[in-house]
Amino acid sequence: MPPPEPTVIRGSATLPVAARAWWWWPIETLAAVGGFAYWGVFGLLFTLIGLPLSLILPRRTGERLGRSMLHRAFRVFVWYLRATGLVYADIDSLKPLRGRSEPVIIAPNHTSLWDAVFVIACLPQPICIMKESILCNPFLGGGARLAGYIPNGCSSRLIRDAADALGRGGQLLLFPEGTRTRRNRRWINPLKGGCSLVARRAEVPVLPVYIRSNTRFLEKGWPLWKRPEFPIRMSFELGEPLIPGEEESARDFTGRLEGNYERNLSRAHKLRRQVEAG
Repeated sequence: MPPPEPTVIRGSATLPVAARAWWWWPIETLAAVGGFAYWGVFGLLFTLIGLPLSLILPRRTGERLGRSMLHRAFRVFVWYLRATGLVYADIDSLKPLRGRSEPVIIAPNHTSLWDAVFVIACLPQPICIMKESILCNPFLGGGARLAGYIPNGCSSRLIRDAADALGRGGQLLLFPEGTRTRRNRRWINPLKGGCSLVARRAEVPVLPVYIRSNTRFLEKGWPLWKRPEFPIRMSFELGEPLIPGEEESARDFTGRLEGNYERNLSRAHKLRRQVEAG
């Protein structure tokens, strides 16, 4: 039976945070350890399965299978976070992406290490751009290779491969910042030009996704062993599509895209990014 469709993750617990502190702490810690164990076991399993399949199956068949496997794995993980009450994440805004068939670049701001998990949980066949080193990671590399994820090592190859993948149809997940938002940045890092170059070459729109959270868990520089305060609250908001103009350079479109993120992320919102003391 397929895992439940991702939706608004709402916990059933209604106790105030102070009342949860003493007896929920070990439960939350155990649940968090279980989440890491899930990726340790299933990530390694995907590698053991994915590597031989990527050599045996035709490329297109392997890509469809790999993307479907990772999509389902992320859906299960999102369900786990909801069931354990670790994360309350509103991702209802992303539901229209499930039925979208035309090529598009889905471009979220990059708040933390697990942003992609929630987005891919809503995309049955996503095309992802990821760090080249992850393809050699024993817990993620096999599944990513099978799914045909695109490494970010060589800029010219990345742009060519991403545009070609969009030309075959699909939804490309690309973080315009290129890396997670740095601790000292107010809203986002200065955007890289790759998103604009791919959009212009493939002639596809860019759909911004605005991610907000009440924590900086798994942001750039956050130690994996450092426990956040649970429950984590996140919001995913789908923006209006942006299309490069015929006479608009990639640099100008990047500037327009960056201004769009800053305007939307600076809006009054209960989960708006807070400036860190010091």
